[in-house]
Amino acid sequence: MQTEVTLDIIVRSTEIDVNGHVNNAKYLEYFEWGREEWYEVNGLHYEVFTQLGIQTVTVNININYRKECKQGDRLTIKTTPERMGRTSYALKQELFNQDGDLCADGLVTSVTMDLETRKSKEAPAALRKLFL
Repeated sequence: MQTEVTLDIIVRSTEIDVNGHVNNAKYLEYFEWGREEWYEVNGLHYEVFTQLGIQTVTVNININYRKECKQGDRLTIKTTPERMGRTSYALKQELFNQDGDLCADGLVTSVTMDLETRKSKEAPAALRKLFL
């Protein structure tokens, strides 16, 4: 079990907007990559959730853009558990550049949903234990 997980990436030319820096929508994608890494490292693969009869859905994302990122920057996405409710949970995410500067941070709230009923369902123990 690893509650804090990091993922290193490099900014590509296709992620740059007309202002010469990373387009704001790409930060959502970077954070999604970070969350997927967090699930994988902690053994919560898609198949595991399917076996538990659930899936997770993102219901809210708040991002603070702190410093621009440019093509060729080496970025680290850090994902840590923030809070756990009955069916919802939040992951804190931070994006640092190669100099250690905080470029963006955010809080992503997700809900565990029953595969069949498509209604919220209590988060399983396998997920809950990561928030202790």
